[in-house]
Amino acid sequence: MLNNLRVLSVLLTLFLSIFSVMAQNSKELTLQHLMPGGKNYSSIMPENMRQLQFAGDNYIYVKAGKVIVGTLPDAKEQKLITKEEIDLILSNIGKDTLKAIPQIVASEENGSIMLRFKHKNRAYKIDCNTKKLVSEYNFNRGDKHAEYSAEADAYVSTTYDTLHLHLPNGKRVVMTSDTAKDVSLGSNYVHRNEFGIEKGIFWSPGGKSVAFYRMDESAVKDYPLVDVSARQAELKSIKYPMAGMKSHTVKVGVYNLKRGNTVYLKSGKTDERYFTNISWSPEGDKIYILEVNRKQDTCNLVCYNARSGSKEAVLFTETSDKYTEPEHPLIFISENEFIYISRRDGYRHAYIYNTKGELQRQLTSGEWEILDAKISADKRFLYITSTEASPMERNLYKVNIKNGERVRITPEAGVHNTQISPSFNYYIDNFSNNNTPRIIKAGSLKTPGKDVELLRAKNPFNKFDMPVVIENGTIIAADGVTTLYYRMTRPAEVDSTKNLPAIIYVYGGPHAQQVTNTFMWNYRGWDIYMAQRGYVVFTLDNRGSANRGLEFESATHRNLGKVELADQLQGVEFLKSLPYVDATRLGVHGWSFGGFMTLNMTLNNPDMFKAAVAGGAVTDWKYYEIMYGERYMGTPQDNPEGYKNSDMNSLAGNLKGRLLLIHCDTDPVVVWQHTLRFLDSSINSGTYPDYFVYPGHGHNVIGPNRVHLYEKITRYFDDFLK
Repeated sequence: MLNNLRVLSVLLTLFLSIFSVMAQNSKELTLQHLMPGGKNYSSIMPENMRQLQFAGDNYIYVKAGKVIVGTLPDAKEQKLITKEEIDLILSNIGKDTLKAIPQIVASEENGSIMLRFKHKNRAYKIDCNTKKLVSEYNFNRGDKHAEYSAEADAYVSTTYDTLHLHLPNGKRVVMTSDTAKDVSLGSNYVHRNEFGIEKGIFWSPGGKSVAFYRMDESAVKDYPLVDVSARQAELKSIKYPMAGMKSHTVKVGVYNLKRGNTVYLKSGKTDERYFTNISWSPEGDKIYILEVNRKQDTCNLVCYNARSGSKEAVLFTETSDKYTEPEHPLIFISENEFIYISRRDGYRHAYIYNTKGELQRQLTSGEWEILDAKISADKRFLYITSTEASPMERNLYKVNIKNGERVRITPEAGVHNTQISPSFNYYIDNFSNNNTPRIIKAGSLKTPGKDVELLRAKNPFNKFDMPVVIENGTIIAADGVTTLYYRMTRPAEVDSTKNLPAIIYVYGGPHAQQVTNTFMWNYRGWDIYMAQRGYVVFTLDNRGSANRGLEFESATHRNLGKVELADQLQGVEFLKSLPYVDATRLGVHGWSFGGFMTLNMTLNNPDMFKAAVAGGAVTDWKYYEIMYGERYMGTPQDNPEGYKNSDMNSLAGNLKGRLLLIHCDTDPVVVWQHTLRFLDSSINSGTYPDYFVYPGHGHNVIGPNRVHLYEKITRYFDDFLK
């Protein structure tokens, strides 16, 4: 009897084990897998090499509590340093140890690999060969936007109205301050991060001087945001310049480390100009700024003397009947010659100028865009990432500056994210396409084609039961000429008898591209989730979206929503033509500009869409900020017709289907006022949208709450579309 029980026990254990494996291999993907912030989100991410970067001509990455170093060209790897060894270095100087290896920056100095990292209001530089501390930099709570100079071996940071210099001996020195009301120094938020602005502190070559933005927001009214997490809600106002209203003013200051003084560039009255793409001359004696007028149809390249601040020359002026939008600083070939990235011929290309402002020649041309560019150490080659092969691809090219000859470095179709070693001897390519989750390889820039593979990721979805197909294709835009790219996610098994509901996921605005030749056509997790539930989800990059040239992008100029709507409706007609799509059960969903487009599509076609979810939606462009809004719409004063036609509040009475509005109550980008105004318009029009708010979140719902957001959206479509 006892033996029989043991046999039954073994069989039961074996059965449960087999059942567990089968369940694991066939389980359905949930929002916890598919949403950033979900508990199991990491399980669907293709394997990667964490913090992969160059250290001289070697590469390093972090794995299992170790920093690994690899030599090129053979990619032989070994341990460089461990977390425990870093902890020992810190404990020897009386500092707290690490929970994990933090974000590190690697460099090579005198044959040794150095690592810099921040930890508890300190920054450290350690020598991985000697396992010793080289430098310690002291920070205080509130120090932000720290920028490092290798030549000076120092950081500069800002505490809103004061710049600090952080020296390698631990000293923290006040450089300059300005305590005038609403003035900040070194902010990376100048001009609301438009025009490619990502920082507000700019070290000179050689590390002898620092340029910085001074932003004066005193003319901008305070905009109220309310923090409801406190027992008594607290007012936390921001500065939010709306289209047609007064904006902040900006000046550029220069601090000289040796003299210890600050001069401001003599740029004259600055309240109607944007100061973009700050560039130092190679000798560090001049500063070049691409200055854009408020109307954004004129851009001047201006040269200033960095020592005196005096304006030396306006080198050239670029104008457009739409808008100018410089996004790249100058790239110097020599002290007297530079490369300027411009859309003067309709696409972003490289032009060579001398420092008198005279055009020497156009270096690249064609119906494609340069997305990134850097010059080789010997100044003979320009390495560009571009869309030359396809608008859906990103490839690295080597351009001979002397004759313009281009050589493609990355041969595979797809999207290549590349890094180049400081010597420009080697590159690292992190690559994917529709069929490739990720391949990381390293190769020589001197002899392209001799690459070594560092990682080949498996398809993380293979371990799930995913009866879903993700397709890519093209349709013709409403102009009857332009090719548009789409992505469609649907159940794998479809036939004409099923009549599936379909949802258009839309963004549609500038500076965004939804469909690219990355893994599974740049899939969205929620699309997969909905396809598992029997929906078709469709996304189209209409005219007005990014990386297709100025004519394609600016087709929407001064009439946001018109051309985009026409193209999206072409997508709807394509969906209706599919035998397995039920044309009576169409939905639409989008966020931010996509929220605006959701309302635009729904309210202009009230009989077409049965259910819609608009998140963080712009409902009236006169409530949006100046720099972005006025570039594409002008001001409400000079374009009243365009603003009127794109005002969703005036269309609130058209609502027939179900509409859910979602907003975050502390949104600093598309302020909550947009949704509240639309609700008020709906009440006055006698229509009945639904509404949900996420307290304490900004422009979107992030972290674990994002799972809740998309469960909410899913339930809405299940209730009213399925």
